[in-house]
Amino acid sequence: MKIPTNLKHKPVIVAENYEEVDGKYAYNSDAKGLSLGLAQWNDRGKVDISAKVWRHTGDKWSRQSEELPLHRVLDLAILIGRSKLYFKDAYKYEGLYDKENPQIDRIGLQGDAMTVAVCEDNQMIGEDIELFQQALADSDELLSERLRTLSRILKEAGY
Repeated sequence: MKIPTNLKHKPVIVAENYEEVDGKYAYNSDAKGLSLGLAQWNDRGKVDISAKVWRHTGDKWSRQSEELPLHRVLDLAILIGRSKLYFKDAYKYEGLYDKENPQIDRIGLQGDAMTVAVCEDNQMIGEDIELFQQALADSDELLSERLRTLSRILKEAGY
């Protein structure tokens, strides 16, 4: 499905067949495309680029389409990678995390650090962390393929 070019987000690089590769939703996804382009929130004289997931209801483009600044997309990738690494050894803890120290990591970014931690404010964390771990394990093949691909591309780009 062709991504619209007449809306506020201006696509520059597109993946218009995303519904065919959208993980466990492949071939049955409302996410029809991904794009990198000029952000919809741009003001005169200020140009940001963003990533956008284009969702389609079957009748029209959905208001649930998401647009994110590129650094947030990368921050999410960092969070996914760190979470996968954490859950490799989480079985060592009763309840899958250290209740005395729920902080998993502090990842240095821009002179400060992003704190990665188990969300103890979630009143259902005991049940939810088990469900999360199982869903992460069930998605391991899909996620690992994408992370390996990302790793290969980053290495080719010199990172």
